[in-house]
Amino acid sequence: MNITGMSEQWVVARIKQKGDNKCIPWKNLKDLILAYPDTKKKVDVFALSVHDLVVCP
Repeated sequence: MNITGMSEQWVVARIKQKGDNKCIPWKNLKDLILAYPDTKKKVDVFALSVHDLVVCP
């Protein structure tokens, strides 16, 4: 939530259970990356997305 800058409601509405972990699906993060106006935050969200793809495949 802190990395994306999105509200708690946004995160709660999109979070999914994957085994023992809770993750935000790639599609939601991809849409956020493409629409985010701040370049630094865009890179942060992309890094979170890559981490999510590696840790929670």
